[in-house]
Amino acid sequence: MTKTAGAEGRTSSVVKKKDLKQSRNRKKKEFWKKHPKIAATEAAIKKVNPVLPPKDPQEFSSNWKALQALLKPESNSPVSAETKPTKKTDKGLKKEEKVNGKDKPEPKPKTSAPKTNGRVRESPTADKGVTDPEAGDGRKGAKKRKLPEHRKLSMDPKKKPSEESVATPPKIDIWFDDVDPDDIEAALGAEAGQIARRMQGLPEDKVDAVDRVLVKDRAFEGLTRTVAMDCEMVGVGTDGEESILARVSIVNQFGKCVYDKFVKPTERVTDYRTAVSGIRPQDIKNGEDFKVVQKEVAEILNGRILVGHAVHNDLKIFFLDHPKKATRDTQKYKPFKQRVKCGRPSLKLLCEKILNVKVQTGEHSSVQDAQAAMRLYTMEKKNWEAAIKAKFNHAKNETRKDKPPPSAISSS
Repeated sequence: MTKTAGAEGRTSSVVKKKDLKQSRNRKKKEFWKKHPKIAATEAAIKKVNPVLPPKDPQEFSSNWKALQALLKPESNSPVSAETKPTKKTDKGLKKEEKVNGKDKPEPKPKTSAPKTNGRVRESPTADKGVTDPEAGDGRKGAKKRKLPEHRKLSMDPKKKPSEESVATPPKIDIWFDDVDPDDIEAALGAEAGQIARRMQGLPEDKVDAVDRVLVKDRAFEGLTRTVAMDCEMVGVGTDGEESILARVSIVNQFGKCVYDKFVKPTERVTDYRTAVSGIRPQDIKNGEDFKVVQKEVAEILNGRILVGHAVHNDLKIFFLDHPKKATRDTQKYKPFKQRVKCGRPSLKLLCEKILNVKVQTGEHSSVQDAQAAMRLYTMEKKNWEAAIKAKFNHAKNETRKDKPPPSAISSS
């Protein structure tokens, strides 16, 4: 008896120990479950818990119907996709307790569609896209209708069209960036030349580009101490070889035109030389009288420095003379001749090599030619004037050396 009683006591003590251990473990689990960090992680896991895919064929068909109802275009379905309820399966889904601080209503048990020959028969409500009257926002029979997008845009004037709807003009690709736009214009036309200039950052109009180089912007427009002159002539005589004055232009030191007049011919014109001179019969028909122009030009040149290209020809046609010391001829200036390596360089060659602009590409303009001559002079004005001053000082010294002293003249 004593042995059996001792065994029973030992077994009871072992059971008590096991019960104590189990209660301790239970308390530990409850404690750690209530711990804030663990509770937060479990709540996050519950929120992020993914929706498991359906397993039964019936669930597949119901989800497929719901997806098709959502993907239907808004114009075909009278009910918007936002109001259509998404069917959830009971398997693999966990119920969210609260949404935005409000209790979510419990979903009602879903009634499966009847099967025919092992396939699920489509319900007419799913095909037509009609929502369950008890589902949605809680109002029975409530249906939300959504206007098409084109109706919304027409009704809302403040809403701007999207950037995709606005058609952007296509960019023009030019593959010959290093080609001269003038050559492109000559080969492909004026429009191609303008596009090439625009892509290379040059002015689209050639006249504007030349004027920017030859004329100083916002400069004095009156007479200055230095002026440039150029004339255009027409042919007279039997073969039109002899020349008479048709137009004269004078510009100031900044390239601003101060005098420009057509001259009435004194003889019958046999060759207008329009391709070069740019003179037409209507230009000189009502021109100024030659003597009036001659007098006005002489008054302008008096006491001023005259600049020009082969300016002796212009003076000759006017029957005028000008002091050599006050004349600056760009054709005879030695540094220009050395730079272009030509004994008698043309104005077109000088402008192309020195000013990097093209003049006289078509009909000549006496205003532009005078501006080009003046620009060439102003570029070299400092050196040019210093060379002339040194030349005339040397000539004065030579004349003084050649003259005998006044004492020798008195003794004789």
